[in-house]
Amino acid sequence: DYIFYTDWMWTSFVVFSISQSTMLAVGAIYYMLFTGVPGTATYYATIMTIYTWVAKGAWFALGYPYDFIVVPVWIPSAMLLDLTYWATRRNKHAAIIIGGTLVGLSFPLFNMVNLLLVRDPLEVAFKYPRPTLPAYMTPIEPQVGKFYNS
Repeated sequence: DYIFYTDWMWTSFVVFSISQSTMLAVGAIYYMLFTGVPGTATYYATIMTIYTWVAKGAWFALGYPYDFIVVPVWIPSAMLLDLTYWATRRNKHAAIIIGGTLVGLSFPLFNMVNLLLVRDPLEVAFKYPRPTLPAYMTPIEPQVGKFYNS
């Protein structure tokens, strides 16, 4: 699992950055525009952060290393979104364009700093070896020359 993560680290960072920043911006702006309550994005981000901490604790309780789940940094980007919503004086289009851009640019930045603080997955892999190999990694005996004399 750790080797897979290191091989796909950049791809997963890009995919998660796009999906989670979109989830934050679209979900929070949708909610703010219909309720008219600034501060909603920060509330939304706090709930997602707590939910991820609970998931991190559950995986840790199952025996996985502490760094196995990395909690994304949603709150600073959500605060920028709330600030934009407050500053645009309820101009819906400005809130969507400026706020969405700020979230899209800041979210990957905050998470890159967060990921730099995570221990090296390869080092963790040697400290927490898997007890059994998964089915797709089980060695298969070579079949070369099996029917050579028949």
